Amino acid sequence: MSPDRAVLERAIERGEQEGGSVEFKERLTKDLHATEGRFESLAAQLRHRVLSGDGEATYVVGVTDDGGLAGIEPETFSESMDVLSLLAEEAGAHIDDVETWGVDEATSTAANGDAGTGGIVGVATIREGAVMGDDEHIVVGTAGHVDHGKSTLVGSLVTGDADDGEGGTRSFLDVQPHEVERGLSADLSYGVYGFDDDGPVRMDNPHRKSDRARVVEEADRLVSFVDTVGHEPWLRTTIRGLVGQKLDYGLLTVAADDGPTKTTREHLGILLATDLPTMVAITKADLVDEDRLREVEREVERLLREVGKTPLRVERHGVDAALEEISETVVPVLTTSAVTMDGLDQLDELFERLPKTAGSDRTDEDFTMYVDRTYNVTGVGAVASGTIRSGTVEAGDELLLGPMQDGSFREVEVRSIEMHYHRVDEAQAGRIVGIALKGIAEVDIDRGMVLLPREADPTPVREFEAEVMVLNHPTRIGDGYEPVVHIETVSEAAAFYPEGGQLLPGDSGEARVRFKFHPYYVEEGQRFVFREGSSKGVGTVTDVTPVE
Repeated sequence: MSPDRAVLERAIERGEQEGGSVEFKERLTKDLHATEGRFESLAAQLRHRVLSGDGEATYVVGVTDDGGLAGIEPETFSESMDVLSLLAEEAGAHIDDVETWGVDEATSTAANGDAGTGGIVGVATIREGAVMGDDEHIVVGTAGHVDHGKSTLVGSLVTGDADDGEGGTRSFLDVQPHEVERGLSADLSYGVYGFDDDGPVRMDNPHRKSDRARVVEEADRLVSFVDTVGHEPWLRTTIRGLVGQKLDYGLLTVAADDGPTKTTREHLGILLATDLPTMVAITKADLVDEDRLREVEREVERLLREVGKTPLRVERHGVDAALEEISETVVPVLTTSAVTMDGLDQLDELFERLPKTAGSDRTDEDFTMYVDRTYNVTGVGAVASGTIRSGTVEAGDELLLGPMQDGSFREVEVRSIEMHYHRVDEAQAGRIVGIALKGIAEVDIDRGMVLLPREADPTPVREFEAEVMVLNHPTRIGDGYEPVVHIETVSEAAAFYPEGGQLLPGDSGEARVRFKFHPYYVEEGQRFVFREGSSKGVGTVTDVTPVE
């Protein structure tokens, strides 16, 4: 019997008891159970169950009072979880985990009761206490050339395990079968670990959703990694990872046996173009002798100085100096090995103490989140994932999603919010979350769309004015030049019309930019990267033009 199905069986076997921690509910509806008077009574009941379970309660939803499997429709189950989340918040607790089964699947595990005719049944684990404050969660974007040890380094950090010398810990972050087979990461991967009073809180098995949720539950401070792509054909994905997420810091890896490469320079340029405080980890120190290591360190320092940054050797100046000096102009440099674990203690100390930067000053603004990924969850429905750009979102909020192809926005409702498979009642700017949405199908949600408050009056943008700088280009950029523009999570071909008719390599100037296929939500002041072949540049939106 699988452990997850055993959860349902154990809960039903224990049953509801006067002084127990298990509660059966067939359903919870906003119209009936979230009304004045009834809501307070149910919250008190939940608090009693949590206290009876020494800080943990189990709610079985979709069953009768005697534990019979009634089964409810997925939409009703989602509404039940919304109400349960509100009750938990009222009682000073939160939903830690939710598991669901189809009634037919669960029938064989039931200890009593007859199966219903369909629907689902679920078990929600409620834990005492609120989720950690958002200022205790930093998001780090990694970059670097293929085989320079990005995923391996992150894998060793989140597990505390030394690499086997063959990239074994990298497998914790490879999410597609062909990536594992080829040893390449072809999409953005997410890793997480944290810290409590006793030190690092790491994952035993990052492949298990429950293990990620455990880290979020136990840690007082959380570090999320957006591990991007080093292989040249997927540079577009790397740009999406570094531009489309609200990152606090960048971590660039340079392998000691290879040194800085063309891709290293490109990734450094993208990190710095987004004004992201960045540190450099020289990896694979175990593969080279001391002379080669010193040579690569000098090469990294020269590279940083060439782009106007000041390198700060952490081994020489210490972690305290790195914490004090890291900025848009000062870049700490560490030497590491995932095999010997050298330098990882220093990274741990940095990540434990670095202050949050992204979104920390935007929590009082209106909620916005650009969609990075979409997926469908049985019993929940469409889920939009991304990093909250500003404001706060709560379960039950009514939002707008768009723009659609015709420039319109759709009204949707927040069913629930998850962070690293850990259900939360609300989330603030800077958090990477998955938001389950009511009122839209997953097929109708695209990357690059934005979620906004329902009362917002957003204008879809097909064309905007920008201040751009050409980093490199083989010739000149003239009217009609069509690179791919990366702005937030938008990746769209766009036509450029420079003021004066052309821009040369190294030039800065004004340009009109028009999306080729689709309108998006764009605001003044947003930074973007554009790329076409070996041509690259950066820009800032200065004015927006509504769709005609």
